[in-house]
Order: sequence, then C-alpha cells, then structure tokens
Amino acid sequence: MLFKSSLLLSLGASCTAAQSLASVLTGNPDLSSLTSALEEFPDLLSALNSTSNITVLAPNNAAFAALASTPAGQAAQSDAGLLEAILEYHVVSGVYPASSIPSTGAFVPTLLTNTSYTNVTGGQRVEGISSNGGVTFISGGKATSNVTQADITFDGGIVHIINSVLTVPANITATAEAAGLTSLANALIKVNLLETVNDLADVTVFAPTNAAFAAINSTVATLTDAQLASILEYHVISGTVGYSTLLTNGELIPTLDNGANVTITLGNGTVKVNQANVVIPDVLVANGVVHVIDA
Repeated sequence: MLFKSSLLLSLGASCTAAQSLASVLTGNPDLSSLTSALEEFPDLLSALNSTSNITVLAPNNAAFAALASTPAGQAAQSDAGLLEAILEYHVVSGVYPASSIPSTGAFVPTLLTNTSYTNVTGGQRVEGISSNGGVTFISGGKATSNVTQADITFDGGIVHIINSVLTVPANITATAEAAGLTSLANALIKVNLLETVNDLADVTVFAPTNAAFAAINSTVATLTDAQLASILEYHVISGTVGYSTLLTNGELIPTLDNGANVTITLGNGTVKVNQANVVIPDVLVANGVVHVIDA
C-alpha cells in the first residue's frame, strides 16, 4: 500500500498545474477508500489523472463502508473487473458543475463502456437532477446518491463528493425481478425473448406492471406463443434509448414488432405510451432504459 500511495502522490506531483485529481483525492481524508480502490488499477488511475473534461462522482468513506455489506460490494471484493466497472461508472464525460444540473434531470454518459457490464453507445448513463438546492445522481435500480460537497475543481474537471456508491445498472432480467415485474419476466421467458432483449444494444422497454398483465390475463391465456411474442415485441424499442428527457410530445417510435409505432404523449408532467401511463420512468438497465407502465 505504501508503494501504491507513493504512485498516487507521484502522479499528483507530476502535474504542473495547481491541482491534479490525485491531489484532490489524497488531500481529502474522507476519500481515502476511493483512493485505495483506484490504486488497485494503476492504468485507470493514471488515465484519470491525465484526462481532461471529466466530472468525478467521488463516494465518501461512509459510502464505501455501506457498499461492503451489500451483495454488489461483496461481489466486487472478489471480482476486480466489477470493481473497475464501478469506478469507471463514477467518471462522467464532460464537466458538470452543480449549477448546470437541471431540475428536469439530465442523463450524462460515463466512462463505463466495458461490454461485460453495459451495451449503451457512448457509455452507460447516470441521471443527475437538482432539487431543493441540492443535486442527486440516480443510478441502477433507481438508487440515489446525494452530493454532499460540490464543485471541487482540478486540472481535468470537477469533483462532486457523494454519500453513496452508484449502482451499475443490471440487465433487464435482474432489473425486472428486483422491481417485482414477474409477469413480464415470465412472459418473456415463455416465448424465448428474455435473452434476446437482454442482448440488444440501446434498448427502451415499456414494462407493464403485474396488475396490467392481470387485467388482460383471460386474453393472454388464449394467445399463441407467436401472438404473445408480437405483443411483447411491441413493448421494446431497439437502437434508441428513450430517456424521458429525450421523449417529445406526439413522437412515433418504431418497435421490434415489425416496426409498428408507439405514440408518446406528454402533458401536465405525465408521459403516456399510447394509452398507458408511465408510472415509474427511467429505470436504468445495462443496455438502456425501462419505463414501467400501467397497461
């Protein structure tokens, strides 16, 4: 660890400008856990220290301590690839001071591009949103991380200290299970579409709740697998990640169901897909986004 710390310090000293990223990290004792994690990946650490135009979302020590007791944290302790992916997910492409984060939300790209963990063109996104004078970042599973100290500048950009570690978005299977969308998952399994949907790049899924499936249960029971597959494909868009901030009123979006369109309607702070209401928007998944709908 002494060697690693010396490496980090030497990286900071090698920069001619006033404050490098390494200087920010080593100069803040509440970021020692992040520093130690980054030291496990010298190439990543060196790249970050020489990269410009980035925003680093820096979990504090309490955030890392909380992570250690979670399944994701325990998995990362024995999986270096996962830990590196988690760290990459905390680096945003572009400089975003707290004042630039809108109250309507913004989905910003990160350095997480490893295809073992994401299939979103340009890097997995994290959502930033401002509210009541503060900024929150929303990651996989709608996990929230609040900014506790904003706008620490360094040579290559800016650091925001956050109070919890971001969650790398899981695939659609794991996300549906965690959200209790069992009827959708079971239907996708029944017609052999689940892995197909998991493997698509840049996907948007309009995911009916269990109650929505229950409301048409008698109809679903009469469908052939081909007919059910067609209905499910009508809920999936491939090639477009339709974050709510990108949707427009009256927009027609072609689906996997032979290009049949769904219609987006915006009004009074709500989003509708055809006649269905979006009840939980913007659930980030490994390959895009899921919007939970009520029909």
